[in-house]
Amino acid sequence: MSLEAKLALDLGALHLELALAVAPGEVLGLVGPNGAGKTTTLRALAGALRLARGRIALDGEVWDEPASGAFVPASERRVGMVFQDRLLFPHLSALENVAFGPEARGAPRSAARARALGWLERVGAAPLAERRPAALSGGQAQRVALARALATEPKLLLLDEPLAALDADARLELRGELARHLADFAGPVVLVSHDAEDTAALADRVMHLASGHES
Repeated sequence: MSLEAKLALDLGALHLELALAVAPGEVLGLVGPNGAGKTTTLRALAGALRLARGRIALDGEVWDEPASGAFVPASERRVGMVFQDRLLFPHLSALENVAFGPEARGAPRSAARARALGWLERVGAAPLAERRPAALSGGQAQRVALARALATEPKLLLLDEPLAALDADARLELRGELARHLADFAGPVVLVSHDAEDTAALADRVMHLASGHES
């Protein structure tokens, strides 16, 4: 699955004009100052923001194209997203959080929970399956968030500062884990990070943004 996107939208003072091409299995790192448009880019790719102009297509399937009226809602895009603050459901266990996506896409409850447990095992978080987010450390919660993103079998993976909220030890450990999982992911990945070490370890290619444009 390859990503081809020409993004154009206006959001307050931000005027985003950006072209992206990400190959299957490639990790593109987006770097730049606050307000440059990095997270806005991820939100547009995920379907949380509609383009004013341009086009987003994954492996030829058009997700957003204002000129033709094509738009695939966020709920129907095969996108996995990992956020800096995890955004886990506080009232659900780790297992239930990871199973939520497959269930929402129509998987039977037993199959969704089996898939969720498999992903928790793969990210080293199976012993945490019955814990709720409040009982998890930052590193543990981020492992669960990664499992939740991958359990939906996404075609596109978006990472928004996935390691920024962790302490130094947890960050180093999870960086290595994340690099291994990204190496196994067959689709395109877009990573936003302010940390040069994270970007160097995880990204195959880096694009620098400033004021909504590549610089």
